[in-house]
Amino acid sequence: MWTMNAAAWVVVLRTLAVYGAVFVGLRLMGKREIGQMTVFDLVVILLIANAVQNAMVGSDVSLQGGILAAFVLLVVNRLVAMVRLRGGRFGRLIEGTPTVLVQNGEFVEPHLRKEGIERDELVMAAREHGISSIKQVKLAVLEVDGSISIVPEGSTVHRIPRHVRQFRH
Repeated sequence: MWTMNAAAWVVVLRTLAVYGAVFVGLRLMGKREIGQMTVFDLVVILLIANAVQNAMVGSDVSLQGGILAAFVLLVVNRLVAMVRLRGGRFGRLIEGTPTVLVQNGEFVEPHLRKEGIERDELVMAAREHGISSIKQVKLAVLEVDGSISIVPEGSTVHRIPRHVRQFRH
């Protein structure tokens, strides 16, 4: 329990490799809020956690090995959050960019397919914002946190200097 079976640097490197692989995998899965996760998403995350545990610490079942792996995960997560907050290219790479889903009352089909969003989900989001028809939506954006922002027709859109993936003709 108190003696590590693997060198500390091995546990650190293995943990970093697993963090990177899981991060990239989850990033490629797309944007979803925790509240939007399906039961299948939750099952996958739980199974991933179980699958990668041994990959991080190997045959080491010591208390120190587990604490070291947890500490490395916390430190790396904090560093990633700091890089994300600084913005720039690495921030966009880590966090992603908002995606335009509806523009001037029209669905942006390529973006819907890429993000795995169904039209019904957007219609529901519009209703939640008090809008009865997509034709009344000036702009609907899938934000980086997985939420959908809706700007009704007739509203002013204030643009900030930030990259947003838009439909180009």
